[in-house]
Amino acid sequence: MTKVFETPLYPYSRSPDQDAAEAVRHPVVVVGAGPVGLAVAIDLAGQGVPVIVLDDNDRVSFGSRAICFSKRTLEILDRLGCGDALVDKGVQWNLGRVYFDERQVFEFNLLPENGHKRPAFINLQQYYLEQHLIERVRALQANGTPIELRGKNRATTVAETGKGVRLTVETPDGPYVLFADWLVACDGAGSPTRKQLGLDFVGRVFEDNFLIADIVMEDSPSFPVERRFWFDPPFNRGQSALLHKQPDNVWRVDLQLGWDIDKQEEAKPEKVIPRLKAFLGEEARFELDWVSIYTFQCRRMEKFRHGHVVFAGDSAHQVSPFGARGANSGIQDADNLAWKLKLVIQGRAPEHLLDSYNEERVQAADENILHSSRSTDFITPKSEMSRLFRDAVLDLSEHYPATRPMVNSGRLSLPTIYDGSPLNGPDCTALPERTRPGAAAADAPVEGSWLLDRLGGRFQLLTIDAQAPERLELDGIVVERIALSVRGETSGPLRERWLGRADSVVALLRPDQHVAARWESYDEKAVRAALGRAIGREARGT
Repeated sequence: MTKVFETPLYPYSRSPDQDAAEAVRHPVVVVGAGPVGLAVAIDLAGQGVPVIVLDDNDRVSFGSRAICFSKRTLEILDRLGCGDALVDKGVQWNLGRVYFDERQVFEFNLLPENGHKRPAFINLQQYYLEQHLIERVRALQANGTPIELRGKNRATTVAETGKGVRLTVETPDGPYVLFADWLVACDGAGSPTRKQLGLDFVGRVFEDNFLIADIVMEDSPSFPVERRFWFDPPFNRGQSALLHKQPDNVWRVDLQLGWDIDKQEEAKPEKVIPRLKAFLGEEARFELDWVSIYTFQCRRMEKFRHGHVVFAGDSAHQVSPFGARGANSGIQDADNLAWKLKLVIQGRAPEHLLDSYNEERVQAADENILHSSRSTDFITPKSEMSRLFRDAVLDLSEHYPATRPMVNSGRLSLPTIYDGSPLNGPDCTALPERTRPGAAAADAPVEGSWLLDRLGGRFQLLTIDAQAPERLELDGIVVERIALSVRGETSGPLRERWLGRADSVVALLRPDQHVAARWESYDEKAVRAALGRAIGREARGT
């Protein structure tokens, strides 16, 4: 059977730009048709901003690559119009187990509370995510949405002009030149765009190697659908192991190998298969689907915005795979950037609003790098004393729950709360901390649907048992009211997550579903001032 990554899904086709008498200028060019580049392009185009996506490939990624997609990422993909298809295809899970040697020391539930539309995580091969995003692009194109995906179009030179970006693009028919008001670089960890501009990463490279093997294997009660992590198991003594289930009876196995190895030799089937049989049992029947050996980094660019070039995803930051922070953080970059870039292009916000993308997502990158580095240091102790400490923590965690937060097999991805963001407005500390300014909106069941299905893509005023006008306008930016009530309810997800012990709440929500400001009652002057701050300028207008 032909696999999705073997079929060109956006084959090369000659563009009118290649035959134009003068180089054509576009509002936005995205370099890279991976998950991050496609997400930012879909978001912009869906809001009416014309986008060109360039990629030197013409098909989705080979191998499963990223596989764990978080609840927040699924909520973003819901807003982009493809969440249901991904969840239907993916393997859903909330439960994880941690083992030391041969014994389970504890288990954890990443989503112990009810009242959420999406699970904590789904496992899904990256090529399926890319396929569904491309299908979403095609659906938008069929409806006349201004988005174009150009395969076998490789950006070979990138230069800031002061008023935009000049690109030379290589194709099977030869090169052509185009201009962009804004360039979004989503071209991966080895980003040619970053190198063209003479920029680099700062951070750590970890001296260890890990084997990733995707295997096709029938389901077994011995391998339930959950995250399972082993420290110092008998089948990989002195190292670690991780097991995940994916769709199509594909299982992801991560095995730590150590630093001083021959990567080419260790990737050969005759070396990989005995390791897998030691893990899964000699009687296990499986086929190798994909094998890779990696050494990982925890590092980022100093700044994510350079003039009219904005970096997102792996081109801007890298983390270890423990905690599923790479692709999830990249999708959240796209979520943060698109609405700001749209307002700047439309002239409704000053250009320096994009500096808040840099501030907020650098904060997120630093948070992810910190968690990822700590995970790596716990999983791969660098000294005998560190190893003794880790093993003592693991022993204690089996019997003493208070020690379990110290066990770090990969702190799993959560959305960053933009505490201290320049876009944050007033807060009311009587309201629940989890929905404070800077936080992503907490989902809850509302009137036969879900709160987050009613939020996003525009500024909104969420009122719960509070009076407010149905709409508010500030210099062409319309704020729509979402009115809800929990009167008569003493508990329930909506009350607990948004009101706590308060009687009412008014929350200004950004287009990316993050809270901008909140109060217990409506004050028009305060809301206008908060909206002005959220778009990078002072309030004015009517």
